[in-house]
Amino acid sequence: MSGVDLHIHSTASDGKLSPETLVSKAAELGLKVIALTDHDSVDGITPALEAVKNFPELRLIPGVEISTDLADGEAHVLGYFIDYTSRELGAALERFRNSRQGRARGMVSKLGAMGIDIDWQRVQEIAGDGSIGRPHIARAMLEKGYIATFEEAFDKYIGHGGLAYVEREKMTPEEAVELILRSRGLPVLAHPFTVNNPESMIKKLKAVGLVGVEVYYKDNTAEQTESTLGLAERYGLIATGGTDYHGIGDSNEVMLGGVEVPLEAAERLIAMAGKQALKQANQ
Repeated sequence: MSGVDLHIHSTASDGKLSPETLVSKAAELGLKVIALTDHDSVDGITPALEAVKNFPELRLIPGVEISTDLADGEAHVLGYFIDYTSRELGAALERFRNSRQGRARGMVSKLGAMGIDIDWQRVQEIAGDGSIGRPHIARAMLEKGYIATFEEAFDKYIGHGGLAYVEREKMTPEEAVELILRSRGLPVLAHPFTVNNPESMIKKLKAVGLVGVEVYYKDNTAEQTESTLGLAERYGLIATGGTDYHGIGDSNEVMLGGVEVPLEAAERLIAMAGKQALKQANQ
C-alpha cells in the first residue's frame, strides 16, 4: 500500500464516496498525502479539508481534473493546490458541468436507440449531488446487466469513438493548463497513455507551463511507467501518480492507495506550491 494517492474522485463528480468518507478511508489505510481531483468540480474540497482536520497525520492537496478534447480523443489535466475559490475557475467548471449533463442525456438517448434502456432518472440518482458523468451511465448499465464490467461501457459504448459517444463543450489541453495557472495551481498531465503521442503532448504543454506528468498510474504496464518516467526526467517535470479511484466497488478497481507512488512526488509538489505562494506574497 502506497502512502500517496494524488488522483481520487468523490461524489462531487463521479465518485461513489463522499469527500469526508474518502478522507476517513485514506487515514484508515495509513496514507500520508492524498489529492482530491474531482472531474470539473471543486465542490468536494471544502468538506474534505474540514474532515482532514480530524487526521493530523494525513495531508490533503486541493485539486481538480479538467477534461479536454483532441481530434482523436481526450486529454485530462490535473490541477494541484488550486485556488478553489477562484471565480474564473468556478465559472469555467460550471460551464463544463452543464455541458456534461447535456452530453450524458445524449448518450442515454443513443443507448436507448440501440435497445439499451437506461432510465435518466436512475442516472441522476446514481450521481446524487455530484456532477453527472459517464461513470454514472456505466453504473446504470452495469446494474441492468447490459455490460459485464465497468470498463466495457467505455470500450464499446461511451468512450471516445464508442457507439453512444457524444461530444461536449470543448477546451484544449493548453487552455486547461493556462486556466489552472491563472487559478494559482500546478498543472500535471494525467494518464498520458490515453493520448496517441504522449511525448508530443508533454512537449506542447511544457511550453505553456506544465509542471508534472502522471507517471505512476493504475493502468500502466511496467514499460509504460518506465517510459513516462524517462519523459518526466527529459522535460524536467515532477513525476506524480495515483489510482484514479472512484470507489465504484467493481472487482477490477484498484483500491485507494493501491498504486506505488513515491513520497517524493508529493514532496516536490508541496515544495513547488510553497515557493509559488511565497513568490505571490512578495509581488
